[in-house]
Amino acid sequence: MKGAIFYSGQYGSTAQYANWISEATGLPVFDIRHSGPDPSEFDFVVLGSSVIIYKLTIRKWAEKHLSGLLNRPVLLHTVSGAPPGPKVDGWVRGCLPESLVAHMEHFAFRGRLDLKTVGWFTRMVLKVGAMANKDPEASNDEFNGFDYMDKSAIDPLVARIERLKELLPGAA
Repeated sequence: MKGAIFYSGQYGSTAQYANWISEATGLPVFDIRHSGPDPSEFDFVVLGSSVIIYKLTIRKWAEKHLSGLLNRPVLLHTVSGAPPGPKVDGWVRGCLPESLVAHMEHFAFRGRLDLKTVGWFTRMVLKVGAMANKDPEASNDEFNGFDYMDKSAIDPLVARIERLKELLPGAA
């Protein structure tokens, strides 16, 4: 394979999306917490990242591998409670190097938050955030958790991967 999926997740949603993308495309999938290949070994890469308290969990890994990422197509999928739009795009811009943000394509997916699986600190931050949040739906999600997992959300990303596989020599 000349493409690969690298992901960083915390509670399972990002891993689930990465595995769905792998099943649909045949690309190998690597959890960045475990040793794996260097992304520069591939013609293109798909990055997956959870967003925890407005921060992408893959940010340090992406900075470490920045030179290898900038030399190939990069598709990023983020997973959070927020719907796709300016809020999520702003979190991406605030976490990743500007050169990478300008170079990649971003796909925002909605995930799952089961408050029973998060630590007390995260629960407290979510509660405080919920009280300050002016968006009633987002406030409710922060207080009570949510499940927005949707396998069909990967369809545009899968289509983009298939186009890359057709365009890049040897990327099948």
